Amino acid sequence: MCIAYLSLGRPDWPVLIAANRDEFHARPARAAGPWPGRPDVIAGQDLGAGGAWLGWAAGGRFALLTNYREPGLPTPPGAPSRGVLVRDYLLGSASAADYSQAIADRAGDWAGFNLIAGDAQEAWYLGNRDPSGSPRRLSPGCYVLSNHLLDTPWPKSRRLREALDALPPERWAREPDRVFELLHDTTPAPAGDLPATGLSPDREQLLSSPFIVSPDYGTRCSSLIVLRADGAALFSEQSYDASGQPAERHDWRSRAWSASPRCA
Repeated sequence: MCIAYLSLGRPDWPVLIAANRDEFHARPARAAGPWPGRPDVIAGQDLGAGGAWLGWAAGGRFALLTNYREPGLPTPPGAPSRGVLVRDYLLGSASAADYSQAIADRAGDWAGFNLIAGDAQEAWYLGNRDPSGSPRRLSPGCYVLSNHLLDTPWPKSRRLREALDALPPERWAREPDRVFELLHDTTPAPAGDLPATGLSPDREQLLSSPFIVSPDYGTRCSSLIVLRADGAALFSEQSYDASGQPAERHDWRSRAWSASPRCA
């Protein structure tokens, strides 16, 4: 996943998440759905390493992951897949605070990552390239996470934040298609505004829009999570082909945390 918007701590809408996952089209993955043997967990799955990039579990638990862009830096020898960070939180029972701290204690095992894990009551951010080196609890408010540190003001992050800040929370659950429309923003950043992350200018330009389209690498799916204070929840995923056209669409709704999510 390469960009995610989060709104946390609203009284009636404690969690709103909208995200795009960018990946090589050839990398095998399973679309979001209930996991075999764990129907209370809904997430996509990387079929190569078994991890996940974003997911939701009954009880209101959620987690999402982005890679930290650092071209040319070798992966630590024997590094586990970063997707296990999402997988293990969703399958486990540790609080977000305890889980984030446990990962922070061995954060150097992984290549660069950003992890946000939480539930309807709290959310924690951990980036293993964050100079603080420590997880931090996120205060109520809105955040954007791409392939640098949380709230790094890349042009794509500013564009997405501006668009979703203007969408009232009640429309997220009522009109999820509108959220997907805003995520499907292919506008590149002006050349003068591109971040300098070590990529070629052409590659920086390609990756500078919230939604990426190219034959080999691009936005594979857009995801939406809405948690309402009364226990209602929505998880939606729209997948795309290599040309950026819609493919599969799935929606799951849950009326109470005690009930397993079901396909709507």
